[in-house]
Amino acid sequence: MSRLLVKHRIIVGESMSEKIVLGGGCFWCVEGAFKELYGVSEVLPAYAGGNTENPTYEQVCSGQTGHAEVVQVSFDSEIIPLRILLEVFFTVHDPTQLNRQGNDIGTQYRSCILFSNQKQKSDAEAVIAYLQQNFVNDIVTEVSELTTLYIAENYHHDYFENNPTNPYCQAVVSPKLAKVRAKHASLYK
Repeated sequence: MSRLLVKHRIIVGESMSEKIVLGGGCFWCVEGAFKELYGVSEVLPAYAGGNTENPTYEQVCSGQTGHAEVVQVSFDSEIIPLRILLEVFFTVHDPTQLNRQGNDIGTQYRSCILFSNQKQKSDAEAVIAYLQQNFVNDIVTEVSELTTLYIAENYHHDYFENNPTNPYCQAVVSPKLAKVRAKHASLYK
């Protein structure tokens, strides 16, 4: 897989807008990794993959709802293809940890790609197969079809941007975002 040369262009007419849902631990980290990427128009923290209707953050954190903390990423695939987005995704979290990221433990922190069409599914599987060679342990990222999605409470939106001095943000989010931005610098505005 080659590095993307980001195309700077004016979009005339119809764009190639897509949405993909990604879970990689706490959604504050994942949201921050995608916020300033060229071609990304919106990133919304959400809950998906569970059984409880309209869950709250507290319910999801309990581990009893079956939902994962995820983000819904809206992007223009002409500017940033899904495969490149997924490379960023696999940089911001450790896809070899089952149901956890660091000290965040439970199924709500699982690594997952929730696709909405067969092309997204095949792209996800291809990226996982390609990137597996970079990991000692197996990638355990769940790849499944998106069934339901619940947008998280407003206070989670832009959380890192709005709370940079929060101890969790300083200790966990900031280092992850620095790593992602260093590795994929050409993809950021």
